[in-house]
Amino acid sequence: VIIEVEKGGRSLIRVSDNGIGMIRDDALLAIERYATSKILTDRDLFAINTLGFRGEALPSIAAVSRFNLVTREKSSPAGTEIIVEGGAIKKVSDAGAPPGTMVTVKQLFFNTPARRKFLKTIDTEMGHIADTVARLAMGWPGVQFQLLHNGKLIKSFSATNIPDERVVDVLGLNLANELEKIELTKDHISINGWISSPRITRSSSRGIYVYVNGRFVRDRIIQHSLFNGYTGRLMKGQFPVAVLFINISFDQVDVNVHPTKHEIRFLEQKTVHQTVEEAVARALRFADKTKWTPTFYKEKQPAIPLRVEEAVTGFNRMETGSSKFKEKIDEPAEQPSLWGKKSFGDLRLIGQFHNSYILCEYGDGLVLIDQHAAHERVLFEQLKNRSLDSRNSAQRLLVPEPLDFGYREAEILTKLIPDLHSLGLEVEPFGGNTFVIKSVPAMLADRDVKPLLMEIVEKMAQIGFAPGLESAIDQCLILIACHGAVRANQQLTDEQIRALLDQLDGCDTPSNCPHGRPTWVRWSLRELEKSFKRIV
Repeated sequence: VIIEVEKGGRSLIRVSDNGIGMIRDDALLAIERYATSKILTDRDLFAINTLGFRGEALPSIAAVSRFNLVTREKSSPAGTEIIVEGGAIKKVSDAGAPPGTMVTVKQLFFNTPARRKFLKTIDTEMGHIADTVARLAMGWPGVQFQLLHNGKLIKSFSATNIPDERVVDVLGLNLANELEKIELTKDHISINGWISSPRITRSSSRGIYVYVNGRFVRDRIIQHSLFNGYTGRLMKGQFPVAVLFINISFDQVDVNVHPTKHEIRFLEQKTVHQTVEEAVARALRFADKTKWTPTFYKEKQPAIPLRVEEAVTGFNRMETGSSKFKEKIDEPAEQPSLWGKKSFGDLRLIGQFHNSYILCEYGDGLVLIDQHAAHERVLFEQLKNRSLDSRNSAQRLLVPEPLDFGYREAEILTKLIPDLHSLGLEVEPFGGNTFVIKSVPAMLADRDVKPLLMEIVEKMAQIGFAPGLESAIDQCLILIACHGAVRANQQLTDEQIRALLDQLDGCDTPSNCPHGRPTWVRWSLRELEKSFKRIV
């Protein structure tokens, strides 16, 4: 497919291919309103398996331009040329042409100057065209695409039977090592594609490419499920880079709900949402363990794990030189493997910077760890682990603490009470809009829990709450972990830092805090030497 453009499309847009072409009758029918060659029977209306359908594009374009269509089937001795100006057919004749179709549009909106005024600058319009070609190229790697502007080749996408190559060609070589393959087939839905590391983000959704049965779409259901798969890995306002190919039975999706066909409707939206979310989350968990964590590994025999309650409350009881916090021997729940790989635990500790960041050395570079973000991640995952009832590690207050709320907040807190109890935060009504706090999670024993409870209620008011809603409970866990984690500007002993690094190795998502902020950054020796001009 060759796309030729002049002056951002104002003067010329020509699209030509070497496809199957059309016979004369079909070519004439193609420029008639409401006509389409995409369906043969009424059954086809409910299982659209082509990219086109409405038949509106060609006649609509021909009505506002000087339009030329040349096409030939491979078996035909001659092609057909049709000339249309402002919607009126001027000429239909035989023409010598190779197999395929070529559509030429000149002087767009020449007869509707009011619409012509709404065209943007040449650069802006050319940007839209380039984006459109890139989306088509991404979805059809087996087709070669060339884009020319004012006779100059802008981009050429070579045909390939390896989809990875087309993805890198469109997104850029710099993303090649930051993309993780996803693949999942469930029921009648097949999902595959690539998603970026949480460290590679965009300020808009322009880096998200979603294809349903080969058709590029902008679907809120799919985009929401993609973001849910990234839960706890992206900060608010950040967007991942993703290329998702979703194949589903044609009768399970309606592609004819919008003229541009960018919006679609699934028959089973919930199933599609869950499947996409699962595919993304699974790929991210795998990449966290194998690809996007520090690469300095050393095989060693694993340490005997702490009891869960010790791990959760350890930072509140650690003392310099104290024997209270050691790798206390306890019977593990299951027999550990003889050999294990560690990542953070094998880093060589250098020290603390500004009592906020942990400095470590790895194979050929430097790692900086945000101590608050890292400990927040550790506590969140330990709270999330339901294998131990959190109430068993709750601490009852000698004197219950009262807390007053407004009417709306009191209603929310009343509904939230059962879920808070399951987290070790016991709250009871005390008449009117007043509540009392009777017990708190052990990790918050020496913290003021009132601000935490206020923040939980305010967050629930903001995002909406239904009893037992998993996302709402996760928000509670995030806030509890945040309030219970070590702070910035807090000095830690080497033993405390080592314990934190070991606990990070046990996390499913060690590279991001529950809010999505990175827990660590690293600089290679090469990057440092370039900064000091030791190398060029």
